[in-house]
Amino acid sequence: MLLRAYTTYVRPILEFNTVVWSPSLKSDISRIEKVQRKFTKRLPGYGDLSYVERRAKLNIKTLELRRLHYDLVMCYKIVFNIIQLRFCDFFVFSTWPTRGHPYKLQVNHAPVDARRNFFACRVVKLWNSLPADTTDFGSLGRFRTSLHRLQFLPNGGLEILVYTP
Repeated sequence: MLLRAYTTYVRPILEFNTVVWSPSLKSDISRIEKVQRKFTKRLPGYGDLSYVERRAKLNIKTLELRRLHYDLVMCYKIVFNIIQLRFCDFFVFSTWPTRGHPYKLQVNHAPVDARRNFFACRVVKLWNSLPADTTDFGSLGRFRTSLHRLQFLPNGGLEILVYTP
């Protein structure tokens, strides 16, 4: 019951407009995650568990991972023209022959940090790292399902995708 109240009333506020504003500073990411961390610690019977154990037992993901999923879903919607945003305003398809899925995007050079954290710049590396054999681009629903089968592992500031059966 308490977790349902959190997911209904608190988490939508924390995740509001995450595609437009997604924190890039570790301190901001930590502050937002701290809300979920404190809430799960106060649940009856969960106070003695670590945050990782609480999340596993409650079957919830970190807010940072949820923001990555939202970014990838928005990228999918733009690439496949599901929403009324012009693809050319955000991305360019890569012309280099590459392995992986056929929807690779060209990485835009961002000389300023403010631009580097803009949605169209921050999502390209993550999008391009999606494995072709485990990501289903057939429909938005299947794409979302395939994202849940992937595990996101931090690797020196970059996100690497690893398939988990």
